[in-house]
Amino acid sequence: MAFQALPAAAVPNAAPRAAGAVPPVSPTPQSLTRAGGDAVVTGRVLVVAGEDTDPAARDRLVRELKAHGADRVDVVAPGKVPGAAAGLLTVRLGPATRPDIAAALGDTAVPDRAEGYALRVSKTPSGGAGIALGGKDAAGQFYAVQTLRQLFVRADDDGWKVAGVRVSDFPSMPLRGTIEGFYGQPWTHAERLDQMDFYGDVKANTYVYAPKDDPYHRGKWREPYPADKLAELGELVNRATENHVRFTFAVSPGESICYSDPADRKALEAKLQALYDLGTRAFSIPLDDISYTRWNCESDRAAYGEPGRGAAARAQVDLLNDVQRDFIATHEGARPLQTVPTEYGDLTDTAYKQAMRDTLDPAVVVMWTGTDVVPPKITNDEADQVSKLFGRKVFVWDNYPVNDFGNTSGRLLLAPYDKREAGLSDHLSGIVANPMNQPYASKVAVFGTADFTWNDRAYDARKSWPRAMSYLADGDREATDALLVFGDLQHMAPTFGATPWQPQAPELAGRVAEFWKTWDEGDRAGAVKALRGYATAIEEAPNTIRGGAVEKGFTVDAAPWLDATELWGGAMVTMLDALAARQSEDKETSDRLLAESDGLQQRARAVRVDPPRNSWGKAQPKVGDGVLDAFLVQADVRLRLWDSAGGGENLAPKGKASASSVEQNLDRLTARHVNDGRMDTRWASGYSNDEWVQVELAAPTKVAAVTLAWENACATEYAVQTSQDGVNWRTVSTQRPDACGNDVVRLTADEAVRYVRVQGLERKTTWGYSLYEIGVYGTPTS
Repeated sequence: MAFQALPAAAVPNAAPRAAGAVPPVSPTPQSLTRAGGDAVVTGRVLVVAGEDTDPAARDRLVRELKAHGADRVDVVAPGKVPGAAAGLLTVRLGPATRPDIAAALGDTAVPDRAEGYALRVSKTPSGGAGIALGGKDAAGQFYAVQTLRQLFVRADDDGWKVAGVRVSDFPSMPLRGTIEGFYGQPWTHAERLDQMDFYGDVKANTYVYAPKDDPYHRGKWREPYPADKLAELGELVNRATENHVRFTFAVSPGESICYSDPADRKALEAKLQALYDLGTRAFSIPLDDISYTRWNCESDRAAYGEPGRGAAARAQVDLLNDVQRDFIATHEGARPLQTVPTEYGDLTDTAYKQAMRDTLDPAVVVMWTGTDVVPPKITNDEADQVSKLFGRKVFVWDNYPVNDFGNTSGRLLLAPYDKREAGLSDHLSGIVANPMNQPYASKVAVFGTADFTWNDRAYDARKSWPRAMSYLADGDREATDALLVFGDLQHMAPTFGATPWQPQAPELAGRVAEFWKTWDEGDRAGAVKALRGYATAIEEAPNTIRGGAVEKGFTVDAAPWLDATELWGGAMVTMLDALAARQSEDKETSDRLLAESDGLQQRARAVRVDPPRNSWGKAQPKVGDGVLDAFLVQADVRLRLWDSAGGGENLAPKGKASASSVEQNLDRLTARHVNDGRMDTRWASGYSNDEWVQVELAAPTKVAAVTLAWENACATEYAVQTSQDGVNWRTVSTQRPDACGNDVVRLTADEAVRYVRVQGLERKTTWGYSLYEIGVYGTPTS
């Protein structure tokens, strides 16, 4: 594969390492240093564990030792180590205060923090090796084992060793994990069980059960769960507990509750009690996505006044305080109540927030999504501001990588967790990510979320992302590289109507830009050779991902996208071959390959996500859109205009753009962005059908083709118009596209014109029109 592969340090257990190298550990520990030689995993290993050793940690430790070279693992109690243990690897696991563990840890610091642990690998006086795993608490023991499993490395004799290190570690944020809070098809029971194991692996300690389309969570909140569903929830609670994950049960009554009705409060507490009886100790009452401009019963009007911000807050506080004081505080082991306020995504002070901060019980944990439903960033200053508004540190409900809204139609969101500022651990009580309807594909972003929340100051998205892919690929190097290529094509992170906060296909975009630069400078053979290797990697990535190393659930989640990627990659390889053939003056072969590429593109566009898990229904899977398809369009136009004087060059960037209007007069949406050659900028119009954008070309040109890269706010009907003087216009084509995306409008090129205009006729959305780029191809006449 002709692309930048991962550094060896990014892929755990992929190959023997250089002497002294320490494997990467995720989440990144607070302190990890080399401390002497590696410990060889002997055929027989002793595990010293007592009654105070966490059973889940012990069982995982034994499993990992057996997976890494131990034929026999004997578990013995402290003080019962046999005299024949000399030369054997001995692993001590339990509380850091246990005398034998404290002695083995030596001067390795044990953090005085919840969920903290210390780990040390060292040689024993008898010539063997010892490993000490000491936890501040049971969770700390479990997390020590999760770190140890990443320290196994191949020995020269193809056996296994444990890297000689010392670790002192603890989480920066108390609450870390996910909230299953999306709209659309909820996860299955088997998928949730798998997620609990995954959270244990990445040291996430929180899972909030809040699927919007579980009828008993929202619409039927008063009704008890059926026996079979309750049994599933009980099994899920147990699996979460085994992985030191707090199963947090959320019930969302806001659509229909009568706050002042004792019967409704009794029904709510009965719902919580049923889950408490299953072992749940964490609870949430979300009050998001509801109206506070109407009451659900007339008695609330009498109790709290006319509906509005302040009245809604008074009613909600009354309910939340009641549950915190009468249910949570009276149930042993129950953790503070959590809530999602109705105003969950801004920094504006209101009567609602004032009532919340003045009267809500200080113990209640308040969730916040950032400065928008899907925030492009979260900063320390923003976290400070919202903490003042609610009178407490907030708990962030981060709506990434959730893909249940319109702008995510047809998308997997596989970009790394990013744009959250280091130091947020000082300002937040924690972060949970709202994942996609596709649970296994969500692991890419959730892996990063866990990494960030464990140690936000050491987090590096560029390092965490390949480690997430390696986790999915079980350390297989080739499969990891294939996942990185595929993930680049699913890199776009949209928001609600604004410019995406993470760009699409940055790796491919850079390579395509370099291709055209090299091509236009005259080294056409070199340009094709350089890009064809990566195009081949795109085409081959799906088969590699499906080859067995990558987690099966991911291949199922991503199946339509993998199908489409293979076709788009094949179309790109074939298009490059067509360019090479044309450069070699073999027009017949070039034309044949161009037709083959067009056929592959048509097949790719025909792929559908079906049956869909998402509320957006059947959709075309988006694959590198705006980058890969834009390259194919430009290459196609250049081939068809090969013999023209312009050589198929895009003339729009040399021109001057103007428009009838700009959305809210925002500078970042002005017409100049429509011909700046960038797919991460755009023009957006005012909110009417009769809007236009145009390019004044640098010279009169016989225009053969116009290309349009639409954003989601596209036209369902538009006209392409040309003019010689910018006053008198001629409609040369009217288009009614089936969907937003890239359009190619071919023209007759029968007269030289100076202006090309896209005239809107009908919008798809209530927004205006939005275009990333206009391309104009043709032959300048002077």
